[in-house]
Amino acid sequence: MPVIAPWPIVRVPSELGADATMAVGTTVDHLTETYRAHYRSLLGLAALLLDDTASCEDVVQEAFIRVHSARSRVRDPEKTLAYLRQTVVNLSRSALRRRILGLKLLSKPMPLVDMPSAEEGAYEILERDQLKTAMRSLQRRQREVLVLRYFADMTEAQVAETLGISLGSVKAYGSRGLAALRIAMEATV
Repeated sequence: MPVIAPWPIVRVPSELGADATMAVGTTVDHLTETYRAHYRSLLGLAALLLDDTASCEDVVQEAFIRVHSARSRVRDPEKTLAYLRQTVVNLSRSALRRRILGLKLLSKPMPLVDMPSAEEGAYEILERDQLKTAMRSLQRRQREVLVLRYFADMTEAQVAETLGISLGSVKAYGSRGLAALRIAMEATV
């Protein structure tokens, strides 16, 4: 029964023998062994060119498929790894080009209708600065209670535990601090 090779068979000149034949190109076994032996290095090469692992794995596998389908054109089996590397580089470049093109083609988001004007932003900065100044004018404990309660979003019990004071003290410092803060904010307006 004749053996059917997946690669082309070439007749060798008659001086080597009447029935001598040889295969041209890389064999499937050699290509598979090269791929297995150098998979990690090919993946590392793709990782240097691309930014995510999934794309790197896809590129390396696609490179194997392409070299496998063109293995008959690889005349020197020793160059199989070089073909795989070059294919990984080319596929990585193509993937980056597609990403860049995709980013260029993305539509720019429409500005929000409710976006604050520059004037409103300036007023917010002024109010924030006034609040900081007013907070600095409070007593230390009042400032600590207000910051923990309203800016750190802690409960009164959590504030009491954090500061090591009673729950009643937290309530007292909080109410006095808010009253002093209102007075300080009205004075700056």
